[in-house]
Amino acid sequence: MFDKIRKLWRTDDAAGRKEERRPHNLFEAAAVYVAACADDDQDRADEAAGWVSPEALSFGVSELACRAVIALARERDEPPADVARTLLGLPAA
Repeated sequence: MFDKIRKLWRTDDAAGRKEERRPHNLFEAAAVYVAACADDDQDRADEAAGWVSPEALSFGVSELACRAVIALARERDEPPADVARTLLGLPAA
């Protein structure tokens, strides 16, 4: 009986470890990377950058930027190009 209980405990522990070790996807890496950069947390940005390839991280950051500009443009009722220029501190076109 105790052997069965021990096996159940080991299985639960192993399942918990598998969840912790799941690979990060590129969108998760991009979100953590951008948030860390915004918070000036270089250690966290470096950690997130190591989760995926540089190409995947670049794609994820680009996708995040597009989605953020679209969301802000809708919120402000402005064209995305105007919002992007404003965020970058560029003069109006």
